[in-house]
Amino acid sequence: MLIQQFKKMPFSLLYQKQMIPVSNEIVKVVLSYVKAKTNGQPLELAVDVGCGTGRYTLPLAPHFKKVLGTDISDSQINVAKQYNSAHNVSYMTAPAEKLPLKDACVDLVNAGLAAHWFTVDKFVNEAARVLKTNGCLAVHAFYPATEIEYKKRSEDLTALMTEVWDSLFLYSDESKERLLSEYQNIYETAPLQEKEWVKDIPVTMQMSLTEIIEFIQSICLFEAFKEKNAERAGQFLIHTEKRFREILDEKADSIQLNVQMKHFCIMACKH
Repeated sequence: MLIQQFKKMPFSLLYQKQMIPVSNEIVKVVLSYVKAKTNGQPLELAVDVGCGTGRYTLPLAPHFKKVLGTDISDSQINVAKQYNSAHNVSYMTAPAEKLPLKDACVDLVNAGLAAHWFTVDKFVNEAARVLKTNGCLAVHAFYPATEIEYKKRSEDLTALMTEVWDSLFLYSDESKERLLSEYQNIYETAPLQEKEWVKDIPVTMQMSLTEIIEFIQSICLFEAFKEKNAERAGQFLIHTEKRFREILDEKADSIQLNVQMKHFCIMACKH
């Protein structure tokens, strides 16, 4: 299964350094929802489930008394601890389906770019168990497609990135369908009375060609490709970079490209 890639320390380090930046837009959407549902009450505890290297854990720290990040991968948790810059954040190895918490003690259960790996029915019931009254669940990810804008070359750049995703999908598993459905199963299964499903949240980043190539390397699908045939994966990466350079001409290394990913977010409140 693809999730096994996240249990390797080399990939955990690469993922931390080269995955696209956290979406500040999504963080704002989630925090606004939580603060509205809790009527401005002090927020005690957030749990970031499937936290990986803590990329979505740390942005929660200024808004809660304590934040706990959990993940089933020891290597991801160890990297998260290395990069922890907040005194009120802690990390623990634990499955999403069995959180090490008592009933009704959490203000926010968050899962960013992770819930497609979970056993959904067990996870949403566990989230409901640990949430306080008026506590919130938020699960979000980006849709596996990428638009790249640069002058009159946007169509060619986006088409090339679409080819990259199509090639990587050959190494996918059932998690692909969960992402493509934008977590429909979570929306339908979550046993909470109030739910919102927000789609097509545009997030635009400026990235260099080097950063785009590094992003491709940080996708677990590419890691699976490399594991199956390292030589072919290396050739694929070289060929992809060459094609980007052909589209961008001689300015490839100095250009900042507008890269857009569309995110989606499901939020629910326990009454």
